Amino acid sequence: MGFLLKALFFSLFFLCPQTPPAKAEHFSNSTVSGVARSRKLAGSCNLFRGKWVFDPSYPLYDPWTCPFIDPQFNCQKYGRPDKMYQKYRWQPFSCSLPSFNGVDFLERWRGKKIMFVGDSLSLNMWESLSCMIYSWVPEARYSFVKRGSFGSVTFEDYGVQILLFRTPFLVDLVNTEMGTVLKLDSIRQGNAWRGMDMLIFNSWHWWSHAERIQPWDYMQEGNNLYKEMNPLVAYYKGLTTWARWVNLNIDPAKTKVFFQGISPTHYEGKDWNEPSKSCYSEALPYFGLRYPAGTPMAAVVLNKVLRRIKKPVYLLDITGLSQYRKDAHPTLYSGEHPGKDCSHWCLPGLPDTWNQLLYAALVS
Repeated sequence: MGFLLKALFFSLFFLCPQTPPAKAEHFSNSTVSGVARSRKLAGSCNLFRGKWVFDPSYPLYDPWTCPFIDPQFNCQKYGRPDKMYQKYRWQPFSCSLPSFNGVDFLERWRGKKIMFVGDSLSLNMWESLSCMIYSWVPEARYSFVKRGSFGSVTFEDYGVQILLFRTPFLVDLVNTEMGTVLKLDSIRQGNAWRGMDMLIFNSWHWWSHAERIQPWDYMQEGNNLYKEMNPLVAYYKGLTTWARWVNLNIDPAKTKVFFQGISPTHYEGKDWNEPSKSCYSEALPYFGLRYPAGTPMAAVVLNKVLRRIKKPVYLLDITGLSQYRKDAHPTLYSGEHPGKDCSHWCLPGLPDTWNQLLYAALVS
């Protein structure tokens, strides 16, 4: 065990020698460089530092009338008894978020293609944005397709396509004669991402899966096969491959690129100083001045990669503000999915704020 801990420390120090795992300040002090990049779109206000305030006008849409919500996220449908988690609005300290306007969004992106690329947190955010827009134009014609790893919502009167490409690692996961191989230096599937007017990427949670829920048999880099690798080291290698793809394939004059940021989990109450708890039965956000768990190391690794990328990629720095929302998960109320879900988020709910921050970045 001591050897493993030393190896982990060495890996993190090697990857991020100038970025120690500092404690997160109130609602966000993580990934400073990423925030600086985001300010290029968001103006002088740091949209990611603020507080959660009760707002009786929330939620932004009705979960019973939105046709796009996956059963996994429709917590009211599956018996969640409280609704307070729907009633919190994100308030930055030094400014206010612009009110989301679905008609304005559609007009700005008329005839354009928007794609979310990533894991089920991308699915969460994709469905949220589709519902937020639909609530503004409930009579507009639309088409909805969800098949396997692909999804599409098209608002036909505006020619706006909001697409989903499910790929938990961004790099390729392929089946071979020796088993399933995660190729850390290959993104052949990236051909499907070309020609988009906006790309919103996301990846982390699946990198930390191990043993029976690990989806690969081997990792590969060049000609080298690995049975095991520190997940943060592997994540860094995979993100570096993704950054290379962005540098080679993105024309900033034609495509805006965002990274969704690291979405936290709330399986362990020790993260908010209540060791005997998980997210189950949590009905209120964490209201302390500092989130005890501090900045996740995955966010440090992500920021390391974003600092080195040549093309503009704007970080939606959702980590700190989402850490405080231990109340906003589906827990037991996630359709036919067994167990306690402390990874994803109820809709309406927290991902709506992520999309408000995306909208703010686009209109500022």
